[in-house]
Amino acid sequence: MTYLLGEFDIKVDSKGRFMLPSGLKKQLTEGDQERFVINRGFEKNLTLYPQSEWQKISQEVNSLNLYNKKNREFVRYFFRGASEVMLDSANRLLLPKSLLEYAGIEKEIVLFAYGQRIEIWAREVYESMMNNEPEDFSSLAEDVMGKITNQSGNEGVS
Repeated sequence: MTYLLGEFDIKVDSKGRFMLPSGLKKQLTEGDQERFVINRGFEKNLTLYPQSEWQKISQEVNSLNLYNKKNREFVRYFFRGASEVMLDSANRLLLPKSLLEYAGIEKEIVLFAYGQRIEIWAREVYESMMNNEPEDFSSLAEDVMGKITNQSGNEGVS
């Protein structure tokens, strides 16, 4: 399994296309280098998934009990705007207009890759968010990661 990593500053052209950076494309397995699904993120951003990862996530979401109202609402919002996108011959991806508007993307974006996904942020929104770093990142890390047990049975991140 490939884990994606990195931040990439990218320009979006007037048609809503951007070039997938070669440094990011190299991190993807050969079968995941051309077909993606783009979707709304949980914040005002977009999330780009390699096709194989999207299939796993879709299967997980589709396994929810749809007799539960909250589950139905989540499924509707989660899949809203999801679109398959493919690299063109110039290694560009076309962002759907409705998703560009949702994320407030105009000319400059930041691709933030981690795990199996790539978040796409309007540059100004991303910089504003990152400039609002918590005063005590150490305390946040303890709250979020402090209860994880590593392979040797000790608490903490290994």
